[in-house]
Amino acid sequence: MASITRSLRPVAFHLSAASRRSAAPWRSSQFQGRAFSATPVAQAKRYTKDHEWVEISEDGKTGVIGISDYAAHALGDVVYVELPTTPMEVEAGDAIGAVESVKSASDINAPITCTITAVNDLLEEKPGTINKGPEDEGSSGGWVAKVEVGEAGIKGLEELMDAKAYKEFTEDA
Repeated sequence: MASITRSLRPVAFHLSAASRRSAAPWRSSQFQGRAFSATPVAQAKRYTKDHEWVEISEDGKTGVIGISDYAAHALGDVVYVELPTTPMEVEAGDAIGAVESVKSASDINAPITCTITAVNDLLEEKPGTINKGPEDEGSSGGWVAKVEVGEAGIKGLEELMDAKAYKEFTEDA
């Protein structure tokens, strides 16, 4: 979408310049100040105070869960990941797995109420993957689980932090 926005800017500039020459003075600002947004709110990652994240898909029915970059760096080299079983219905805050590193062990908690439908089996074979890309949702990333989300889960998103608030939270820690 960003490329579409960039390609529209020259057109908007030319249209704006043409309208200033031919239009009445009160219409000269017709194209000025238009902003385009390419990021739907529903797709923004949300974070917990326990350093888990969830990102809901555009359809609002599915999502992905993982631990944050901050948590992965704080843990150090991950040597073992315990993944949840599937399918598993969980409430926000329920333990769904664990991460063990050379420094410590920590539970992975569900950020929202949801049903776990798939897990990242790569983490059992190569637990260090979580250090390389804990917020990567691709096939070689460190995400933990894919989930189905109901109404309670969507409402639970409101209680979580967006990226900016989470960054401020971790800087204060």
